[in-house]
Amino acid sequence: MTPHSAVPVIAPQARLSDFFQGMGLLGRALSLVFRSKRLFFLSALCAVITAVALVGLVWLLWRYAPGALESFWVRPESWYGRAAWTTVLVLSSLVVWVVGANVVPPLLLAPLQDPLSETTEAVVGGDEGPPFTLAGLVRGIITGVAHTLARLFFLLLGLAILLPLHLIPGVGSVLWTVLGSLWTMTWMAGEFLAAPMTRHLYPFAEVRRMLRERRALCLGLGAGVYVLLWVPILNTFFLPLAIVAGTLLYRGLRDARLLPPPPSAGAGALK
Repeated sequence: MTPHSAVPVIAPQARLSDFFQGMGLLGRALSLVFRSKRLFFLSALCAVITAVALVGLVWLLWRYAPGALESFWVRPESWYGRAAWTTVLVLSSLVVWVVGANVVPPLLLAPLQDPLSETTEAVVGGDEGPPFTLAGLVRGIITGVAHTLARLFFLLLGLAILLPLHLIPGVGSVLWTVLGSLWTMTWMAGEFLAAPMTRHLYPFAEVRRMLRERRALCLGLGAGVYVLLWVPILNTFFLPLAIVAGTLLYRGLRDARLLPPPPSAGAGALK
């Protein structure tokens, strides 16, 4: 695979097989990272920070999750009550860990997200962006953190809306886990597609349009990132691979003319 061929060829019309093409973007991203020294360096730096964050999340859940659940539901004495209590603890901890993995590392790595996306576009033959300036770096860091916080708010809001499902006896926690996972996958697709689109000054309405019109394709990307979170060692690379994959998806949508020219082209520079 050459760097330019890493950009997916997207069909003009939506189809169910788009889901698997979306998942395959992670493989394209991994191949591209190993073909570019700068992408590999940035990805390795992200992986070190992500590994520390993920280990810290596991430790916090192991130490505090049982106590947090007991503050709402005292651990039953009966064996079946304990089994139900443990099931709720495990299912809730899994979703909370995934949410934490999508909250803490992105905040820590916000300053590196734009450089990763810019480098990806440069490697596959896109715009390398404006010359480096200190003011541009500071502005990019502030904007990246602000946009990351805004998108994380919507992730947590969706999960909070689903939280009352826990009140349904028996299947409530299972429903919350399934629906929460689907919401997280959808959010992941929007998060990592929005990264390059925001940098090119597209309004978020265009991101929502792509999530709606190419639902299977975007959900495939989100599902791929979600699965990657559960693969030991590789999950430390989930954020840089997701950013590279989201950028490849953006370029594929551009090449298929499913997106209009970026507003940044008229502004003469990338944000």
